Amino acid sequence: MKFSEVIGQEDVKQRLLRQLNEGRQPHALLLSGPEGCGGLAMALALGTYLLCEHSGPDDSCGECPSCRQIGKYGHPDLHFSFPIIRKSETTTCDDYMPEWNAMIREGAYFGLSDWIERTGAEGKQALIPDAEGDNILRKLSLTSYGGGYKVLIMWQPERLTASAANNLLKFLEEPTPLTVFILVSADASRILPTLLSRTQQIEMSPLSVTTIAAALKQRNGLSAEAAMEVARRAGGSYLAALRHISIDDESKVYFEQFVSLMRMAWARDVRGLSRWADEVSTMGRERQKSLLQYMQYLIRENFIYNFHQSELTYMTDEESAFALKFARFINERNVIDFMNELSQAQRDVEQNVNAKILFFSFALKLTVCIRK
Repeated sequence: MKFSEVIGQEDVKQRLLRQLNEGRQPHALLLSGPEGCGGLAMALALGTYLLCEHSGPDDSCGECPSCRQIGKYGHPDLHFSFPIIRKSETTTCDDYMPEWNAMIREGAYFGLSDWIERTGAEGKQALIPDAEGDNILRKLSLTSYGGGYKVLIMWQPERLTASAANNLLKFLEEPTPLTVFILVSADASRILPTLLSRTQQIEMSPLSVTTIAAALKQRNGLSAEAAMEVARRAGGSYLAALRHISIDDESKVYFEQFVSLMRMAWARDVRGLSRWADEVSTMGRERQKSLLQYMQYLIRENFIYNFHQSELTYMTDEESAFALKFARFINERNVIDFMNELSQAQRDVEQNVNAKILFFSFALKLTVCIRK
C-alpha cells in the first residue's frame, strides 16, 4: 500500500515522511486513533515505504520487486501480529496468516468484529497470546532477507497477554538495527504503560466528512449527495461509512433490539427485559459491543432530533420514523445518564463480566433513565 492510498490523514503522512527523509525513523511507533480512521492502512504504507527499493521523497514506487511482494502480502521482511483465538498452547498468528492476508487484500479498513467473523470464532475473546510473543522474537532475530529493514506491524497491541507484552518489551528495550515496530491501536489507554513508554506515539484523528465523502465517491461509486449523507453519519470513520452502505441484516437486528429494549424499559416490563438480556447474552462479545455502539448512536440522534433541524440528524427512514414518537423521551435530563450506562456496559463486556447479569442490570437501569 502506498501513502497515496491512505484516506486523509495528510498531517500524519507528512510527519512520517519528514522523519524518514531526515533519518529519524523511530524503532517503535504507535499509531493510535478510533477504529476506521486508517491506522492499519497508514502502517502498511509506512512498512511498504521502508522496504521499497526505489522510494521517492513522498511515496514508495509501487513497482519494484519489494513493492510487488508487499502487494501480495508475501514479503519475507514484513511481519504481522494480531488478535487470534488460541486453539492450543502453541497457537500463533502464523496459523491464521491465510485468513489475515485475504482480509487485508480486500482492504485495510476493517474492525475486530470483521476479523473475528472472518475466522469463524464469534463469541470468543481474541488476544495476542503468549506463544506469539516468542514467535515475534524468533522472526525478528533472523537476518533480513533483503539486507535492509525488518518491519513488524502489530494490530491492536492492547490485546497482548501480559507474557507476550513483556516479551515484546524486552525487545523494544534493546532494539536491533533496522528493525521497526509499528503498533496500531484503537485504544492506547489499555496498552501496558511500560510498553507505551517505549514507543513514539502519533494520534490519528477522525476523518472529516468531506474526506469520507470523497473516498466514497471515488472508491465505492456513490453519488455526491449519497456520499455526503453517509459521510455525515459515519462519525469520522471510513469503516462506519462502509458499514452504512452495506445492506445486511445486522443493522436491522440492532435496530429491533433497541426498539424492543426502549419499549419494555418504558413499560417496566421486568420479565420482558429479562428475556431481552438472555437473548443479547447469547451474542458474541464483539456483536454485543457493536450493539451498544449502535445504541449510543441512536440515543445521540434522537436527542438531536428534538431540535427539529433535519440537517443535524443522519438516521435512516426507519430510524427516523421511530424517532418521531420516541425522541421526546431522550432529553437534557437523561441523555448523559443513557450514554454513561451504555459506555459502562461496553466496558463491562470488554472485561468479560457475566453477560446475562450485565445486560439484565443494564436494562433495569434504563427503566429509571427513560422516565426522567
